[in-house]
Amino acid sequence: MFALTSTRSLSLHTRPSISLMTRLDVMRSRRALAALDDAALMDLGLTRAQADREARRPIWDMTA
Repeated sequence: MFALTSTRSLSLHTRPSISLMTRLDVMRSRRALAALDDAALMDLGLTRAQADREARRPIWDMTA
């Protein structure tokens, strides 16, 4: 038996409660975020660096 110290270390296989459809929705949302122009990002209160960092996160990384 083992204990995980961080939810960020959970993989696609250890978090079956998150459906594939949800994961794909997150992936699409991150792609759309990356495609926004700087004015739209400013409206959301985000910088380009923040949007790019979010867009590069792997599909299994769905924690805050």
